[in-house]
Amino acid sequence: MEKELWQKKGEGHRARLRDRFLARGLDGFSDAEILELLLSFGTPRTDCKEPARRLLEKYGSFAKVLEAPIASLQEIKGVGPKNGFALHFVHAVAGHYLRERLHGKRYIHSSKEVADYLIHSMRGLKKEVMTVIFLDSSHAIIDSEIVAEGTLNVNTVYPREIIKRALEFHAAALIIAHNHPSGSLQPSAQDIKLTKTLALLCRYMQLQLLDHLIIGDGSYSFADNGLMDTMRDECQSAMESFNR
Repeated sequence: MEKELWQKKGEGHRARLRDRFLARGLDGFSDAEILELLLSFGTPRTDCKEPARRLLEKYGSFAKVLEAPIASLQEIKGVGPKNGFALHFVHAVAGHYLRERLHGKRYIHSSKEVADYLIHSMRGLKKEVMTVIFLDSSHAIIDSEIVAEGTLNVNTVYPREIIKRALEFHAAALIIAHNHPSGSLQPSAQDIKLTKTLALLCRYMQLQLLDHLIIGDGSYSFADNGLMDTMRDECQSAMESFNR
């Protein structure tokens, strides 16, 4: 009898959370309440309030909970395979949504959406990954692809493969992005060398390299910090020397 009363009380609490969301969206929800609802998708008859609180205590933020491996999530009392899967599935769906809504949009009007997608998909990864976003002549986004994983430098990224994929997409411009697992947003010497190499190759192939984004604790744009302008000037000088 006591267990039945406890279950009814928990169901009533979750129903109130669902009604609040239907009425006002996530406005006024705490991170713990959002996690509680997400966990309940996997275990609808279980009280998920305490597991949600413990997850936030362990990982420190809502984002880091969603990025955590399922095996690690299950170390928390009250989090099992089903609601751990629910968290991972919601995180993957969010990434799919952010990627899909970019298609066809002009980068100049949606650079924040590009950054949102890249931060969601790349922040928290344990190894470096490079993504390329392909754009048409009006800078509308055609598609994006992961082109390299692991330690990224001019010897491992294979710029020719990036150029090949750009031609296959009939792209006119590119944006490259990679993550720093450490969270640092400072470009390394290898990052700058790689960008210069790609910028020069793109110039020879009549492609534009618009930007290089670094994803860590936030995002860093080579273009916003003037590095792309400098590289374009250097490419122009190299082209003029080559044509003499």
